[in-house]
Amino acid sequence: MKFVVAGAGIGGLCSALALSRCGVDVDVIERSPQISEVGAGLQLSPNAMKVIRALGVEDAVAAKSCRPDALELRLGKSGRTVFSIPMGDEAVRRYGAAYLHVHRADVIDALRAAVEDAGVRIRLGTEVASYAQDGDTVSIGLDTGEVVVADGLVGADGLKSAVRKRMFGPEAPLFTGAVAWRILSPANVAPDLPNGAVVWAGRRQHAVTYRIRNGALINFVGVVEDPSWRIESWHEPGDPEALMKRFAGWTDPLRRVIAAAEVCNRWALFDRNPLPEWSRGRVTLLGDACHPMPPFQAQGAAMAIEDAFVLSRCLVADAGNPVAALRRYETIRRPRTTRMLQSARDNMDVFHRSNALTQLATYGPMRLANSLAPAFVRSRQDWIYSHDVAQEPL
Repeated sequence: MKFVVAGAGIGGLCSALALSRCGVDVDVIERSPQISEVGAGLQLSPNAMKVIRALGVEDAVAAKSCRPDALELRLGKSGRTVFSIPMGDEAVRRYGAAYLHVHRADVIDALRAAVEDAGVRIRLGTEVASYAQDGDTVSIGLDTGEVVVADGLVGADGLKSAVRKRMFGPEAPLFTGAVAWRILSPANVAPDLPNGAVVWAGRRQHAVTYRIRNGALINFVGVVEDPSWRIESWHEPGDPEALMKRFAGWTDPLRRVIAAAEVCNRWALFDRNPLPEWSRGRVTLLGDACHPMPPFQAQGAAMAIEDAFVLSRCLVADAGNPVAALRRYETIRRPRTTRMLQSARDNMDVFHRSNALTQLATYGPMRLANSLAPAFVRSRQDWIYSHDVAQEPL
């Protein structure tokens, strides 16, 4: 069996690796002329790490990672803790895998090395321009004029997916009303910053901080409500002074992290409503091409990683019928990704309470629950982190 995967991001490389591990002949088509760093920090929660382990790249990813002690919600100006969920060794005990913070480039490097070792062909600087199905195969037209004939096509080519556009026609993504700023700073500028995945909540904005590269760097993402900025590009430069003004008056460690940044980027955050179907015949979608979501649950990459593994399992289960396999994959994955999208959307409202009364009404009960019923607070994330796509029934 032969499959073509459009896109060499985390979802595309994971799907290529998972498919190749099942004996599928795989070509990866990537529009960029090189696979390079896109973005910065990445949170790999236990549900994602279970797949990373099953794919055989856990050690390579963990070697350059940082383990958070906890997941926390704090108030941005005072630094006061609303709740704290232990991670570290507790994540391994409770969920069966570590919670890791990594640089996205380090994950890409580990996956690419494994994919190439598996004999997968990666073709750079070209993209899928068209496809046609004849019942038994799909003929994939590249922008070079070449046609590749395969048993199936996976669109893992991101928010602006060419495969999705070909399947369903042009459709504008939905602007969340928020803009994200991202920076990397040396960790030594803020040794008092908590070693965790910390959400710092404020009025119509929030920040997220965590360490990567074995604790050497701090990844900072500041999300602000700004309807005037709608450029969706992770490479768009931002003004560090403007970012500092946005977070004026916030807790001192955050301001030191911002002040130490040499490069600042910003991008508008978009998502899409759930699709009524993911697959048509021998063509399917995966990750952000299928269900892009805002980063407020830190599960976008994890959902793509899970998609990839479930897709490969379905193709093994229905080895003689790729069309049925893709239908099964969609049926399994759609409920979870739809719930995750809604959860991410809801979190933006939680993090951005606009006045003192709504903040007190939201964060007060959370803080009380963290003190009186910590087990309940920790259990709120179990549906995400306990999930294991390698063990769920098909």
